Amino acid sequence: MTQRIEDYALIGDLQTAALVGMNGSIDWLCLPRFDSAACFASLLGNRENGHWLLAPRGAGRATGRRYVGDSLVLETLWETRGGTVKVTDFMPQRDVAPDVVRIVEGVSGSVEMSATLRLRFDYGSIVPWVRRTDGQRVAVAGPDSVWLRSVSRARPAGGEPPPDEGPSDEGPSVKTWGQEFSTCSSFTVAAGEKVAFVLTWHPSHLPRPDLIDPFEALEHSVEDWARWAALCTYKGPYRDAVMRSLLTLKALTYAPTGGIVAAPTTSLPEELGGVRNWDYRYCWLRDSALVLGALMSAGYVDEAHSWRDWLLRAVAGDPSDLQIMYGVGGERRLPETELPWLSGYAGAGPVRIGNEAVEQLQLDVYGEVIDSLHVARGVGLTGRPHAWDLQLALLGFLESKWREPDEGLWEVRGPRRHFTHSKVMAWVAADRAVKTLEADPSLRGDVNRWRAMRDEVHREVCEKAFDPVRNTFTQAYGSAALDAATLLIPRLGFLPPDDPRVVGTVDAVRAELGREGLVRRYSTEGSSVDGLPGQEGTFLVCSFWLADALLMTGRRKEATALFERLLALRSDVGLLAEEYDPAIGRQLGNFPQAFSHIGLVGTALALAADEEAG
Repeated sequence: MTQRIEDYALIGDLQTAALVGMNGSIDWLCLPRFDSAACFASLLGNRENGHWLLAPRGAGRATGRRYVGDSLVLETLWETRGGTVKVTDFMPQRDVAPDVVRIVEGVSGSVEMSATLRLRFDYGSIVPWVRRTDGQRVAVAGPDSVWLRSVSRARPAGGEPPPDEGPSDEGPSVKTWGQEFSTCSSFTVAAGEKVAFVLTWHPSHLPRPDLIDPFEALEHSVEDWARWAALCTYKGPYRDAVMRSLLTLKALTYAPTGGIVAAPTTSLPEELGGVRNWDYRYCWLRDSALVLGALMSAGYVDEAHSWRDWLLRAVAGDPSDLQIMYGVGGERRLPETELPWLSGYAGAGPVRIGNEAVEQLQLDVYGEVIDSLHVARGVGLTGRPHAWDLQLALLGFLESKWREPDEGLWEVRGPRRHFTHSKVMAWVAADRAVKTLEADPSLRGDVNRWRAMRDEVHREVCEKAFDPVRNTFTQAYGSAALDAATLLIPRLGFLPPDDPRVVGTVDAVRAELGREGLVRRYSTEGSSVDGLPGQEGTFLVCSFWLADALLMTGRRKEATALFERLLALRSDVGLLAEEYDPAIGRQLGNFPQAFSHIGLVGTALALAADEEAG
């Protein structure tokens, strides 16, 4: 059976990530990078497309699960007739090769365990050749090899743990065999006994990777995450929720370059059975800039350094060639392809890899990048000699382009329009340049030129994007449709929160785009602006934006109530997808979604700042 999207938990090593289901199955894993081909792809098909099940024999859904403290180490508990068993899943931060570690520990009684490792390279399409060598199983196909070994550890009869002498084979005996192009295992674990499985990816032309001690790796992983979490400066009442979101955002960071992916998955649908299925395993400048803001606001300046340096490398060159997204290493070619052998999550197809939106013109991205660099400068991020030159080049290009229509924030695949949010972000770009030059007159730049641009954009938006009859900003010039992105107008500083046009926009968006108290990003009914059939759920980050707007317009009680309702929509381990469908009570879209967790962190910090201000 297809598990709900929120039934999955995330583990990762800051270079890729896996999704572990409540039934003990890892159903999604791309190796060695977020955007590499998946070796477990049953999330988007069926078990024949690759998965790794490890659970008590005959068991279904686990009794419960949790992350260990402030970490990405996952513990899943099963209570069976014979006893209780715990499985700990994690990916240690790698030296060279990526590892997935699964440690089974007997808690009480005696529990029969079974495992099925079904490797399928290239998104479930290639069955590897599996052989046994040096006490391990190795699966090879083309450029990929995956090694599997098990390590047992027993507790002495007295009940005390063994001395720290490293792993041994004194614990439960693991029986392993091949069956139906899969590697199967069975063993029985009693209270105090442990069995660890280590799966390691390696290029197939290289020698066997170095072995790790899974038990030591567990200790180091918990310590590494706890050390990072301790740097958080937020101490408010929603600390646990904020910390889990920050850990998730950190987990979506590609450590070697500093790039930040929008989500670790592709093609999880925005409508069950629908066609709104996209690949989010890339670095959107907009999303990454907002992640940067969330991390900096919580005290994580090192991440800001890494992302800023990634940005400067990725966008280097002609400003007219700026893309809205890049690969985690800064790659520019991300061709979109459909995978017909995958049936799609719950039958939602097509399954896509790559993203043709990379070719779109989205003018708001220029404002997001310039704004994020402005914020970074404001928190004391040391400058790069060419960073300001880059901003001036981007601004110069935007100056010549902002009057044109574009595909906008939501990457519509319909005709280009004069989207209000895109114009507002052009204003933001000019405004931040003016503020930077005013704060540091030693920088090169014509402040009067950018003031003039700022004023012109502001005047045009107020004239062409505002509907005086309904007292609201609209989605685009000449359009009657609304857009949740206009909720950002006061937060961006385009108009003050007490401006009647702001209050009217908040009320109109809430009324027309609201669904059971949450907010859709825009209407998909009738002739939809995005040119796609079907519907979608409420957009979670837009609902956080509504909470922010309510707070800024003096409705703290309503803002808090909405925020706490959104917190209640998180999964049992605190994760959010892109959307939520109130009609069926399900999360939808790629998971976990950076945008949603950015919204959570931002609203929590805004509530804390409002409380402190009195």
